[in-house]
Amino acid sequence: MAALCVITMANVVVRYLSDESFAWTEELSVFLLVLTTMAGAAAAALRDNHIRIEFFLMRGSDAHRRRLVLFGAAVSAVFFVVLAVLTGFMAWDDFKYAEISMGLGVPRWWYSAWVPALSMVIAFRSFQVLKMEIAK
Repeated sequence: MAALCVITMANVVVRYLSDESFAWTEELSVFLLVLTTMAGAAAAALRDNHIRIEFFLMRGSDAHRRRLVLFGAAVSAVFFVVLAVLTGFMAWDDFKYAEISMGLGVPRWWYSAWVPALSMVIAFRSFQVLKMEIAK
């Protein structure tokens, strides 16, 4: 997050002082933002701290809450497994067709390979929540 802030601030200062922009800073900023978001989502998944509407969760009995937590963990796990598969195909295509990034001119799969990997981490964490909830 600190690197993202520094890179973005440097681009803003340079753009303000010179009316020029560093194209590579945009590329790195987007990558770091996705990486930070996915890493944060993995941490939130295990703690069961994802955004939800507490009104519906707290409205019913303990059994109702348990069913909602089980449902949420199962849907999250399935969603992130599907996301990992689909973005894995995208990363493979980037590798297979030797796609190059616009700003730095590096292989695009360097960036796109992180999404399926971190999606699998989030799915694993969701499965852990599911397992812990079933064990209760």
